[in-house]
Amino acid sequence: MKILVIEDNASHRRTLCEHVGRLGMSVRGADSGSSGVELFLAERPDVLLLASRLAEIDAFAVCRHIRQVEPPGEWTPIIFLIAAGDDAALQRSVAAGGDDFLSLPVSEVAIDVKLRAMQRQLQMRQSLLATTRKLDTANQQLQRLASLDSLTGAANRRYFDATLEREWRRSMREGSTLSVVMVDIDLFKQFNDHYGHPAGDECIRRVAAALAADLDRGGDLLARYGGEEFAAILPGTTLGGASIVALRMRDAVAALAMTHAGSPHGKVTASFGVACGVAMPETAAATLLAAADRALYQAKADGRNRVHVTTSLDPDCFISEEETA
Repeated sequence: MKILVIEDNASHRRTLCEHVGRLGMSVRGADSGSSGVELFLAERPDVLLLASRLAEIDAFAVCRHIRQVEPPGEWTPIIFLIAAGDDAALQRSVAAGGDDFLSLPVSEVAIDVKLRAMQRQLQMRQSLLATTRKLDTANQQLQRLASLDSLTGAANRRYFDATLEREWRRSMREGSTLSVVMVDIDLFKQFNDHYGHPAGDECIRRVAAALAADLDRGGDLLARYGGEEFAAILPGTTLGGASIVALRMRDAVAALAMTHAGSPHGKVTASFGVACGVAMPETAAATLLAAADRALYQAKADGRNRVHVTTSLDPDCFISEEETA
């Protein structure tokens, strides 16, 4: 355990340091409040012994300053060295942030008892902090797992909805574009009926991995939207950029070359709907999602395995641009 002694009386400081040293503890001494604060910041002691009477600076001001500069979540025990019977100093020490006191003159036994008690408290605090860190890590892991789809490892619908709302608000604040890509595995029911549910699950997993591989920016998000449907959020991406991403995704799914006897292409393919917009106060995030969904519907209606984009969030203004296979 590291001890710092702040005492401007050289004789008292030397005696205190010798006492602490004989206890087998590391000790440093400071001859003033200012040098003591510097040593405190440099050495990060476990316990501070602080004389209540310092010539250069008010000791209670030193204590308050130390409390201010300590990193968040840290607390170094401060034991004031106070003349016997000085009740006013006792009150000021607690008000300044002190934790305990020793009456002067201090016996070696008193120092031993006090520091051993502080050592026990320090060990308990370290144990508590370690437990707290483990709990924080476990909670973070649980939160992460709660946001994921168990089959694919992509984000789940709940996390997608929350992220879309958050990105929509950011788009409104910054005036930035926000794109959404809706994805549907073509003729998946026929695939499931023909090959069985285990094969269907494997198909969904492989498609999810292929889609995720084409989202290379940290802010992009892929989610399993439901069943064989996926959705991607592309913050700060223009309609053209989102279209390119969707085309890459379509090609990646086709490149998996998973046999699909019920598909006219003979393999698993997917259809894509792309929408892009800038959030406005009179609109909602659901408007963007609905536009992408309409584009997806059109892609499926026009033969599947293709990307359709829309340049308008107005439901009465339908598909104005398309990319086909």
